[in-house]
Amino acid sequence: MQKFFYLFSFLFLTFNTFGQSQKPDTQWFEDARFGMFIHFGAYSVLGNGEWVMNNHSIKGDDYKRLQDLFNPQAFDAKEWVKIAKDAGMKYITLTSRHHDGFSNWNTRQSDWNIMNTPYGKDIIKQLADECHKEGIKLVLYYSLLDWIRTDYQYETGRTGQKAGRTVKSDWNSYIGFMKNQLTELLTNYGPIAGIWFDGHWDQTSDENRTSHETAVDWHYPEIYELIHRLQPECLVANNHHLPPMPGEDYQIFERDVPGENKSGFSGQEVSPLPLETCETINKSWGFSITDDNFKSVRELIQLLVRSAGSGANLLLNVGPMPNGRIQPECVERLREMGEWMKKYGYTIYETHRGSVPQQTWGVCTAKGDTQYIHLLDKELSTITLNMPKIKSAKFLNTDAKLVWEKNKKTGDVTFTFTGNLDEIDSIIEIK
Repeated sequence: MQKFFYLFSFLFLTFNTFGQSQKPDTQWFEDARFGMFIHFGAYSVLGNGEWVMNNHSIKGDDYKRLQDLFNPQAFDAKEWVKIAKDAGMKYITLTSRHHDGFSNWNTRQSDWNIMNTPYGKDIIKQLADECHKEGIKLVLYYSLLDWIRTDYQYETGRTGQKAGRTVKSDWNSYIGFMKNQLTELLTNYGPIAGIWFDGHWDQTSDENRTSHETAVDWHYPEIYELIHRLQPECLVANNHHLPPMPGEDYQIFERDVPGENKSGFSGQEVSPLPLETCETINKSWGFSITDDNFKSVRELIQLLVRSAGSGANLLLNVGPMPNGRIQPECVERLREMGEWMKKYGYTIYETHRGSVPQQTWGVCTAKGDTQYIHLLDKELSTITLNMPKIKSAKFLNTDAKLVWEKNKKTGDVTFTFTGNLDEIDSIIEIK
């Protein structure tokens, strides 16, 4: 079994990095705090999520019949971008290619793409043009693994084993294919704010799930260098569920606020890099016709606030229906989140972790000499925080009475509340 040695990659990339004129600027990303994730592709037709091919053991030749059925006539890039902007989102991350290998753009590297569907139009081109017009950053999700291509090394893969492939893989061919596709994405669609990789874990064993060692050499140093060379300001992230590797510009936590690991995907150490939480509005990433487990607006706003309090962005997912429209249940929740952000977004945007670590009752965000205490438990009556430099404190969004008392010896401040706290988030502004 071929092994990928992390040390070699680290040294390789370090030497290559010295040749780069600059590292990408991540400030826009850290200021954004809120983005839209979009899972959309041929799998949407089946209405059973983006893993339907693997979960139902559909052979590749049968699955590719979806190319004749995928026809999102109602897709409107302007509508998608407007929904994101109205929600207060600052960037969009779209699945350019998911694990089934279907490409949402006019690629010359594979016939398995949207141009050969009845729809026959380049979705990435339309979305990129609209994002650039409206000042929304565009990040492209790109799957490292492929359940259909025969050159992908499926022999050691954890998924896609029932696809019916019989031809021996050709790993160098597959790496070349990925490089060519990434080159297309980074040269034909204007500025791309980031590439969001997923699928590294397919080539890990049960024993090595927490190790950078894999059954294949992903050629990350070459791929990351290619991206930064083609677009120096393009950020690189990888949803490998591991500590960041050299060349990666922000760290992803799947279905978790950094440090929580309630989902079991995000137990890795929190790095000093910019951070991102990705999560769904219901339970599915891709459209699932039976999934009506939609989170409430309260849950979603509190997730956004907790993410910001951990110094992370929230990348909140929608899985458009096969006709190209975003589900109305998602649109309504995003609209209400946008209304909240219009009022209180200044306590989220351009903030960083405050001096108070995350608590069971809420979090703290900070901007300059101002700290915002977000009380997410409406049953609270008092909290004590160590804030020796406090000068003033007031509620921003509730009529509850706030009294605070400072212990000059310890610097502890006790806040006492009387009256009704806000159902979603009672915000205390502290100077």
